[in-house]
Amino acid sequence: MRPVFSTIRLAVALGACLLLLSGCKQRERKIRVLETDEENPTLASMLYMGDAKTAAQLLNGFHPIEENAWRWTMGKFAVALRSPRNAAIRGATLRLKFVLPEPVRAKVQKISLSAAVSGTTLTAQSYDKAGEFEYVRDVGAGLLAGEVVNVEFTLDKFVPAGVIEGRELGVIVSSVGFEGK
Repeated sequence: MRPVFSTIRLAVALGACLLLLSGCKQRERKIRVLETDEENPTLASMLYMGDAKTAAQLLNGFHPIEENAWRWTMGKFAVALRSPRNAAIRGATLRLKFVLPEPVRAKVQKISLSAAVSGTTLTAQSYDKAGEFEYVRDVGAGLLAGEVVNVEFTLDKFVPAGVIEGRELGVIVSSVGFEGK
């Protein structure tokens, strides 16, 4: 009789396994495709020159990234910036962080930097010493009504190509952008 009990045990064990397996449903794995920055780029309000992702917002007048942190400019340079939240109501502050290097200062003696936001010129600032500076200007709400705002910078003096090196040299920029108020 022993073989009958073994057969019954085996049958019961197989039946239990089949019941357990039939109760398990294989779940479908849903794959979600997420958009990447490259597929759906968004404009930034503040640009850091070491961030290659924002290069599309540098409209003209910038040389390639150096030391993963900054870029030389030419005498005229421009950026496209996203208007900060509520800037069309409250306005914003434009900030340009830059360095006037001694070799450039020695050639030009003194520079004057001005900016134009959406075609409206902001007050210029003069610099006659080498060093780190920040050009800061309030920008009225009326100039920030669009989603994209073009800002053009102009240096009254710069070093022409071939004088110090093969490129036209203005200032060294580390960041530029709007801060909301």
